[in-house]
Amino acid sequence: MQNLLNFTYEELEGFIISIGEAKFRAKQIFAPMHKGISPDSLTNLSSKTKEKIFANAKYSLPKIRRKLVSALDGTVKYLFELDDGNCVESVVMKYEHGTTICISSQIGCRMGCAFCASTIGGKVRDLEPCELLGQIIAAQNDIGERIDGIVMMGIGEPLDNYDNVIKFLRLVGHKEGLNIGYRHISLSTCGLVDKIYRLAEEDLQITLSISLHAASDEIRNKIMPVNKKWGVDELLDACKHYFDKTGRRISFEYTLIAGENDSEAEALALAKKLNSKLRTKNSTMPIHVNLIPVNPVKERDFKKSGKDEIKRFAKTLESKGIRATVRRTLGADINASCGQLRRDEMKKEEANSNA
Repeated sequence: MQNLLNFTYEELEGFIISIGEAKFRAKQIFAPMHKGISPDSLTNLSSKTKEKIFANAKYSLPKIRRKLVSALDGTVKYLFELDDGNCVESVVMKYEHGTTICISSQIGCRMGCAFCASTIGGKVRDLEPCELLGQIIAAQNDIGERIDGIVMMGIGEPLDNYDNVIKFLRLVGHKEGLNIGYRHISLSTCGLVDKIYRLAEEDLQITLSISLHAASDEIRNKIMPVNKKWGVDELLDACKHYFDKTGRRISFEYTLIAGENDSEAEALALAKKLNSKLRTKNSTMPIHVNLIPVNPVKERDFKKSGKDEIKRFAKTLESKGIRATVRRTLGADINASCGQLRRDEMKKEEANSNA
């Protein structure tokens, strides 16, 4: 049975008409649904109207299975349970300029990035638009304040769930819904080049983040299997096209792994690659690299780079005209990096089933 939150406004109007109700009912239902209010509790709908709606559709939000709150900075990490019993993670982060949520786009991930906990166990399924929206609505209702920014960097590869993600983006920006501005939404991809070209045609003023993590195909092939299909040069060509088409800046994410990609030589190689591919006579593309110390994962051997290595890497990039920042660590006391809370829950379930 279809979840009402999957309907666009126009689709909801069509649904309402199809069950023999007046078109204006869609307006009565749409906005409250996106605030977490079920049509079943609306007093301006008759019992007969509600019966017809729920005979043909359902309304549900993710349930909070676990919630962790950082004593350091107030970051809130959720493990949400979906209707089918699967779980995803979301993280709410508070900044001076507002409140942002990092949401998941899939249950698990098939991209296989070596440093990521989300990909252990592979992909289970894609999330539907209602489940993407649901993470925001459920978190917003729980914290009791408006969420005005979205980062699609949680479990899963957003562009591997392309159609559902695009529909979600249309829904989340609707003026009668959550009405979150596209310029406050960032989407992260490991580098699905064909989908980056498609995204450039969608006319969505979102920020694109590229999980780059290496300047050479040799190193990137080792830690990111996607690079074997689309190499670094192809990826950067797609990035340049995206910027030229949309005018929207791109942020390059670079996870620093001790002994793998954090040397001064790698910093110089990264600067050279980005400058040569993205800065041309006809382009004013700004380049920003967000440096991220790797999060230790129990099943992996990767270790964080030292503070001196991180500073040296950033300084080397800056010396070559590349703006570099080190991502601020939030929720350090609650293990707020994505994938690990779900992974712990999966292990508990496996242990219980084997007991």
